[in-house]
This record gives sequence, C-alpha cells and structure tokens, in this order.
Amino acid sequence: MIDLLTEMFSYAFLVRAVVVGSLVSLCAALLGVSLVLKRYSMIGDGLSHVGFGTLAIATALNAASLTVSIPVVLAAAFLLLRLSENSKIKGDAAIALISTGSLAIGVVVISLTTGMNTDVCNYLFGSILAMSHADVRLSITLAVIVLTLFALFYHKIFAVTFDETFARATGAKTGLYNMLIAFLTAITIVLGMKMMGALLISSLLIFPALTSMRLCKKFKTVTVCSAFVSLVCFFIGVVASYLYATPTGASVVIVNIAAFLLFWTAKLRGIIRKRRVSS
Repeated sequence: MIDLLTEMFSYAFLVRAVVVGSLVSLCAALLGVSLVLKRYSMIGDGLSHVGFGTLAIATALNAASLTVSIPVVLAAAFLLLRLSENSKIKGDAAIALISTGSLAIGVVVISLTTGMNTDVCNYLFGSILAMSHADVRLSITLAVIVLTLFALFYHKIFAVTFDETFARATGAKTGLYNMLIAFLTAITIVLGMKMMGALLISSLLIFPALTSMRLCKKFKTVTVCSAFVSLVCFFIGVVASYLYATPTGASVVIVNIAAFLLFWTAKLRGIIRKRRVSS
C-alpha cells in the first residue's frame, strides 16, 4: 500500500487532484448537510449545469475557466433564490428552468466552436488531468475562504437550517444567511466541476450528508461525520481510479454509494438488535 501511494504521488497531476479534491469534498460535505435538511439538494445540480455552460463559453473565448465561471454561477445562485422566494416560479421549477437552459447553451457553444468531441465528456464527467497550477492556487484560496466563512457563521447556518421561521422571529437575517449558503455552494460547485464533472459534482453535496444521517442524529455530529466520510470516500475513489484506470468522478461517486449502503445496513442491524432486546 505504501509503495502504491508513493507511486501515485510521484505524479504532479495526482497531487494537485488530491489536494484540491480533498478541499472541495470537505466544503461540499459541510454545506451538503444544510442543503439536504433544507431540501435544497437539487440547487447543486442546477448550479453545476450553469457551470457547464460557463465552462463552454470560457473555452470558446480562450478565457480562464474559473475566472469566468465563478461570477456567473454566483449570479445564478442569487437568481435561483430570488425566483424561489419572490416569484410564481417556485423551487424545483426554477432550478429546472435555469439548469436546462444553461446546459443547452453549453452544448450549442461547444458544437459551434470545438465540435462535439471528448471535451464534452471532460466537462460532463470530469477529468483528473484538468487541474492546472493556476487552477490549484485559486481553488485552494477559495476553498479556505469557504471553510472560514462556514466556521464563522456556523451557528447562524444551524439556525436557518433547523427553524428558519423561529430564526426570523428572533431578528436573524435569514435571507442573508440563505444567500451565504447558496454562494458558498456555488463556489464549491465551480471548484469541483473540472475534476468531478457537471453531472457528478452534486453527489459530493448529497451522499456524505445522507450517509451520515443514517447513524448520526445531531447537527454537529452529522456535519463532522459527513466531512470524514466525504474525505475518505474521495481518497478511496482516487486510489481506485488510479488502480483500475476508471474516471475519477465516477469512482468517487461509486465509493460514496457503497458507504451509504454500508451505513444504511448498520442502521438496519441496530434497529433489528433493539427490537430483539425489547421483545
């Protein structure tokens, strides 16, 4: 195992992927708990489709992809919340409207500029080779900002996650903190898209949170467990990808599915054991 890890980390692109991927997985796991509990899970999927469209446009313009994608996806996050709160277009309909439109724009731009080639697969499903040195520096900086803001506003995020009505009644600026969650999610989505792909990045938000909720009950323990599960699953997924030459994003998702099934089985066994003891 040590020889395998030594061999893996002798490649600079793998080191970059593990560093950025670990930070993105951590950010996604922490934010995913709030998104799942608030039933905002699909916002990650919607923003990832917007990210796909902006990546396509950035490629067509020969511009830095992250520099173009981040402000556009942040604007989309703001628009999604505003549509959901103040418009007749609610929730899932607003997400579907923006995400499918962005996906269509991205496909058209790619077909008109580079043609429908392997670049589309890299955008949709990710590529571990996609992280440049500039991307790594920017990704680390933004990931640290996301983690710092989450830690600073942890109690406010907890409040709007569990009882937004009560938080609003106590004078908390719930709209501001909901927007903060959406903005942090948007940044995380953009950072992870190159490696995980537009169709798979939202899994980093959903799976670790759902997995942790099988066994943990308190918000804090679910959050900590989710972060741990996400990091472990990402690392195992990268190792499996290297060993079997499988796509990194898909490998990470499959490991997350296995972890969810493992935790779910453990919960079922615990329930069965309690019933036997009580009877």
